[in-house]
Amino acid sequence: MANAAHAAHEQPMTPSNLLAPSTVSAALISGMAGGCAQVMYIVPLMWLRTIMEYQYKNGEGMAKVAQTLWKEGGVRRFYRGFLPAMLLAPTARFGDTAANELALSSLAHLDMPLAAKTLCASVTAAGFRVAILPLDAWKVMKQVHGKAGLEHLIYKARQNPFALWHGGIGVLFTQGFGHYQWFYTNNLLREIVPEFEISYGKHLRHAFIGFTSSVVADTLCNPIRVLKVNRQASLTRTGYWEAARSIIANEGFLGLWSRGLKTRILANGIQGSLFTVGWRYFTDLFTASRMAERG
Repeated sequence: MANAAHAAHEQPMTPSNLLAPSTVSAALISGMAGGCAQVMYIVPLMWLRTIMEYQYKNGEGMAKVAQTLWKEGGVRRFYRGFLPAMLLAPTARFGDTAANELALSSLAHLDMPLAAKTLCASVTAAGFRVAILPLDAWKVMKQVHGKAGLEHLIYKARQNPFALWHGGIGVLFTQGFGHYQWFYTNNLLREIVPEFEISYGKHLRHAFIGFTSSVVADTLCNPIRVLKVNRQASLTRTGYWEAARSIIANEGFLGLWSRGLKTRILANGIQGSLFTVGWRYFTDLFTASRMAERG
């Protein structure tokens, strides 16, 4: 009887199950909510991300990099790459959150552990991030090299069109593993962290979950991100192994792991907290709007 009940509960995996209208709708709503939430935080946090990308490429502490960037162009220097960031951030977050929701919704009827479902979402999100990598290359080159960044990227692309996808292996790993860690931690905490029975408790809970998810993912993936930016922003052909040897020779293995990490945890911790609040808010808003249209 138990086996029969289990079999009835666990339906076969078919395209109709995976791409049911309700599943696709949930993924689109979550993706749009993620994109809207991400756009809100580009302006207040981009200056930190520019410092972080510069640190990834060149090292140095946050304060010293901030002074260097200020001397290169004041406030405007911190926002070099703003246009590609405005295009990239919501597009990337749409893919991340839609992939997560699609995996959770389409596999909900299967007796699979949460880790396996999140892994399916991570693989999908990683492939999507590689597809839009030229936008990321444009942004990073502007953040690292300033006004001349786009000219440097165009020159590299003329020499080798695949230069637009330099850093792709790093993206596959960081977005696959990093996405997995962020959403697995996020999904897990959403299940086990109780509701905060205080004023604004719902938003505080989402902020706590988002911050914790960001710290876990950023700490584990930081060395690969450092190497990815070094390959992506170098003006000459530089491989991952060559970049790693150079950094380790000058700063040691700990330097490879910690370069830009404090800045990233600060930026992503703030963004992760605010993003999760905004994501859940817009998801609830879009869902309520869709239900009202049906009703």
